Formats: sequence, structure tokens, C-alpha cells
Amino acid sequence: MPSPRFLRPQRAATPMAFVRAIVQGYARYGVDPGAALRAAQITPRELWRPEARVTAAQFEALNEHAMQELDDEALGWFSRRLPWGSHGMLCRASITAPDLGVAIKRWCRHHRLLVDDIALRLEVEGEVASVWIEEMRPLGSFREFCLVSSLRFLHGFASWVIDSRLWLQEAHFPFEAPPHADAYGLMFSGRLHFGAAQAGFRFDARYLALPLLRDEAALRTMLRRALPLTVLQYRRDRLLGQRVREVLRTHGAQASTAEGLAALLHISSRTLHRQLLAEGLSLQGLKDEVRRQQAIELLQRTARPVKQVALAVGFRNEKSFSRAFREWTGQSPGAFRAAAAQQEPSG
Repeated sequence: MPSPRFLRPQRAATPMAFVRAIVQGYARYGVDPGAALRAAQITPRELWRPEARVTAAQFEALNEHAMQELDDEALGWFSRRLPWGSHGMLCRASITAPDLGVAIKRWCRHHRLLVDDIALRLEVEGEVASVWIEEMRPLGSFREFCLVSSLRFLHGFASWVIDSRLWLQEAHFPFEAPPHADAYGLMFSGRLHFGAAQAGFRFDARYLALPLLRDEAALRTMLRRALPLTVLQYRRDRLLGQRVREVLRTHGAQASTAEGLAALLHISSRTLHRQLLAEGLSLQGLKDEVRRQQAIELLQRTARPVKQVALAVGFRNEKSFSRAFREWTGQSPGAFRAAAAQQEPSG
């Protein structure tokens, strides 16, 4: 089975605050965290440096050691333990679903059978799907790490099971931005909102219809090293072409170059071109498609001069726009507008 496609971070980026949260879980159970810290190659001196960071590999090693040693995959967050293998059980309960939407609903439902401290739910409104966490009791000093990890567990599994990065439009957190807020952009794509009413994230509802591409054999392999799903961003996105169209429509000048567009999508320009090629698409082709649609809408629905339409859809002058429009439609912009006006029903 091919290994999951992850972005490999080049530097230590995981906040030491999350490491201290795990150490706090050890304190709750009265267990010495020394062996776990040594397994992750984290010294006591580093542990208490506020600005210190660890690598994804160190954090994975720490998590795995702690979850097994404490026999609690929640690391002390909840009023009762989540024994080692609990998240594997959630994965198995969801992996036979016909599509991602059903899989997420199953995850949320079965999670409530394990703990009653928080409740997860899936909501769909039009073209946007959301996952929210309701806090059923105060989580105290475990709150940030618990909410972030719970979202990442589900997001990581959802991305893996459809073999596609589940790109987030927004992520919400019910606390003020912490000193390590810059690390959140590495864990969650899209816009970040701190001080929100609830923890959760929003994404394109079309992901929910994607079929699951993993089976029991793949799940067994993944569970041997499942933690990278919660630490590293999944790379491939099976809806990338559609996302590119949306960003081109909504961000205009910011998305005029491959580098600018890639930055808005939180990927490299090389990855952008490679994944579009895998979908049989090209960036220039998508740009032309979006410009054509926008130009047609402006010519049909407004009385703007052709020169203004040209500038609005990203052309430097009317001449280059007219030439491109003729290639797209076989007509000049003026002829197209006149033909469209004749086809409109009279009042």
C-alpha cells in the first residue's frame, strides 16, 4: 500500500505548549513523563522554554509513547480514559460507509458512545458543510489541546479515507489566539477565527459525496502509524480544480500568478501544477475558463463599456481582451452583447 502523501515540514513547528499539555496528562495519572520525553528527545530545559518548538516526528513519538503508557488516547482530557485502540475503533466504525458524509456522521455518533465530555456533529447548509464540537463540561487547562486534537483526528481520518486533502474554508476556536497561533496555519487550512462560539471547521460540501477509497487492510497498515494524520497536512486534493476556479473568481489580482494562487491555497506552485496536470487540467486553461465566464456575465448583465469589462476580468487592454474573447466564442464582445440583447424576452 503506498504511503500517505504528506507535506514534510522543514523545521520544528509544533508548539511546546502541546508537549506540556501531554506532560499535564501524566501529572493527572501520577506517572513520570521522563521516558516519553526521552523517546521524543525533548529535554526538561526545552520543555519550559515558552518559544520552543518540536518537529512533527518528535511530537508523534511523544504522543504514541504517552497514549500507550497511560492507556489513554485522550491523554487525560476527559472524565474517563479512551483506552489504546479507541480511535482505531472509530475508524473501523466509519470505513464501511458509502461516502465521506456518512463516514463523518458515524464518527460523530460513535464518539459520543466513548465520551460524554464533548459532542461532535456534522451540519450541511447549502454548499458548505461544518463539523462542530459542543463542550458538555468544562475542559479546564486541557481545553485547547483537546479541541484542536479532536478536530485534527477527524480531519486527518477524513482526508486519508478519501485519499484527498479535505481543504478547510474556515476553522473556529472558542478561545483567544494563543502565543503560538502561527502554528495553527500549519494544522488547519483556510481562515482562522479565534474567540469563536464553538470549535469547528467548514469545508465544501461536495467532499461529502466522495466515495471512501480505503479498506480494512489499508486501515490496519495506517493504524500502525496513524498519528501523522493528526500532525501533518495531507497533500493531494481531489477537488483542487474546483477550488482553483473559486479562488480565481473571488481573489482576482491576488491569484493572478501561480505563486499567488498557490499561497492562497496553502500549497507550493510546483504542487499546484502537478496536481492540476494529474486532473487533466492546466492553470492557464482554468484562468481562461473563469475569465470567459466572468466576461460573459458582465456583457450580458451590465452596460459597462467593453474596456471596463476587459480590465475587470484581468486583461490589460481592450484589444487583447477582444482577441481572446473571439477565440473563446467566435464573436467580438460587442457582437456577443448585441446577440444576447436580441435573445432577451421583451417585457
